[in-house]
Amino acid sequence: MSQNNVESKEEIGAETKEKWWSKMIDHKEAKYQSLFSLPIILITVSYYAIPLVSVMFAGHLGELELAAATLAQSWATVTGQSLMVGLSGALETLCGQGYGAKQYRMLGIYLQANCIISLFFSFIVSIIWFFSEQILNVLLHQDPEISRLAGVYLKFLIPVIFAYSLLHNILRFLQMQSIILPLIVCSIVPLAIHIGVAYTLVHFTSLGIKGAPIAVCISMYISVAMLGIYILRAKRFEHTWKGFTFESFHHIVSNMKLALPSAGMMCLEYWAFEILVILAGLMPNSKIATPVIAMSVNTEAIAFMGAYALSAAASTRVSNELGGGDSTKAKHAMVVTLKLTILLAILVDLALGFGHPTWAGLFTKSSAVKEKFGSIIPVLLVSIALDYFQGVLSGVARGVGWQSWVVWINLATYYLVGMPIACLLGFKLKLHEKGLWIGMTCGLACQGVGLLFLTFLTKWTRADFTSEHKDDIEEVEVQQPRQIKSILRSPLP
Repeated sequence: MSQNNVESKEEIGAETKEKWWSKMIDHKEAKYQSLFSLPIILITVSYYAIPLVSVMFAGHLGELELAAATLAQSWATVTGQSLMVGLSGALETLCGQGYGAKQYRMLGIYLQANCIISLFFSFIVSIIWFFSEQILNVLLHQDPEISRLAGVYLKFLIPVIFAYSLLHNILRFLQMQSIILPLIVCSIVPLAIHIGVAYTLVHFTSLGIKGAPIAVCISMYISVAMLGIYILRAKRFEHTWKGFTFESFHHIVSNMKLALPSAGMMCLEYWAFEILVILAGLMPNSKIATPVIAMSVNTEAIAFMGAYALSAAASTRVSNELGGGDSTKAKHAMVVTLKLTILLAILVDLALGFGHPTWAGLFTKSSAVKEKFGSIIPVLLVSIALDYFQGVLSGVARGVGWQSWVVWINLATYYLVGMPIACLLGFKLKLHEKGLWIGMTCGLACQGVGLLFLTFLTKWTRADFTSEHKDDIEEVEVQQPRQIKSILRSPLP
């Protein structure tokens, strides 16, 4: 009897713990989003590493080459890559909700329309990159020799912007269908190839620094080719990819209404952090302030990769459920993502809080820079937590289709709140680099509040699908029920 009582008490205790944990978070939803997010982190890191590896190999040629490659890559990110990532955000709404609404045929059409938009803007970016030497030297007052070499680097990097325009749209097309694992192969394989190609072109040919951007172009086009072949050959896309069609041109305007605000969301945020580095260069102690702010920006960007993965999970789940007409499940998915975000932000902050001396040592040997970076760490930890929070809410906004609202929120919070406070604290009150980062943190806090109000005070509605497209749904469901069932297969019950 006593043994039975003990066993029954243990069972009751286990059930109590399970109920308590179940009330805290939905296990199945959390598991699905975690399994979705982890590969996204690996994919993001792989694509982030490809241009970084080229900069590293170019840097081994000398200090001038390192400065030029770093400047060129920063300029490419601000003027081109962030724009391409932003433009592809339209597909998080259109393809995500279209997939949830079973508008499978429209996914391929939306993809083609967005690729046309991105390719158009790629042409404009390529012109900017071609004349980057003059822009960097004359307009931005960079060192003439560094500007000249950075201009050469960017001219050889021009082909990659067209690869980016296709790549990010394809990634969103697959992501919104919860197709993730093939993306790992299509990102890791090009990275592995890139390491060998970049090292060979830079150090074993007469190309020198020119070999670094050429290697980036080769690797990115390999990735695009692998993804393109996968979509064309895999049977799972027989309903979402019907081939190239002129119908996509009819959707350019409607796609543009989401693509441009999506790009605005992304670019306004990228530019704010880059402006912070420029402001640091204007300070009396710029030799200390600039590397400290640059280290902080890079640390925030690397830490944000986890938040970006959760943001992608939130965008996918919210858009799929909302497209299916279930706003309750969409909101529930968002709540689960926010809980996972809090947990991950705490872990990242703890790791950086205790390990920042080691982390700083990876960037510099200067004790003065390390000391200043250590003094900014408390503010940096707060900004990372806020960045995680706003990142997930931004993903929700892209899933629902609120990009036009978020553009105004980002513009107001970064440039009317964050930047003025940063300048006031950094220059007027002479808090220098710490003041700059406090100002940015204030902007992030206001951004989070703005997105929170948008999320909870705005009605969640799905995109408007025409009756013509609804006929397509009925036809596919009647004629191909087995294939549709396989497409809809998901880890969620």
